[in-house]
Amino acid sequence: MDANDMGDALERILISEQQIADKLQEMATQIDRDYRGREILLVGVLKGATMVMADLSRLIHTPLEIDWMAVSSYGASTKSSGVVRILKDLDSDLGGRDVLIVEDVIDSGLTLDWLTRNLSSRGASSVEIAALLRKPEAAKVAVDVKYVGFDIPNDFVVGYGLDYAEKYRNLPFVGTLAPHVYQ
Repeated sequence: MDANDMGDALERILISEQQIADKLQEMATQIDRDYRGREILLVGVLKGATMVMADLSRLIHTPLEIDWMAVSSYGASTKSSGVVRILKDLDSDLGGRDVLIVEDVIDSGLTLDWLTRNLSSRGASSVEIAALLRKPEAAKVAVDVKYVGFDIPNDFVVGYGLDYAEKYRNLPFVGTLAPHVYQ
């Protein structure tokens, strides 16, 4: 699927495929520097972080393991409720581990704030966050994000793992969804 297949559903391309690739390489280089001599447990947040996790993990040279969590704070809404439910928990023991949470987008920060505290309480040595996208205007709580790809406006975005009603995740870029699609 590309921009031409979307008809009038896509308002505009916000971040191109090449811009994403370049930014992920930059983030991976910084992660390798910061975690030199250590092993990382990458924790991807399903489903949105799938693309970021796959591409970022292939660029990191530091020894790592991958695990996944699925949490929900949206339900059927397009806005986070802040009430978090674990739909799929980690398979890994976090005791003494360096954990790097990988996210697609940070909106309100409520879910990520909860997730960071939850993983820290499980005995991790460190818990940091890498997110491709962050919406500073949407923040309801301050979340310390160590690696940020792009700060973007508080628009409804799709592509590169981000969806609306489970559609558009397979776009190789990030674009803004036309309001008539989701309103």
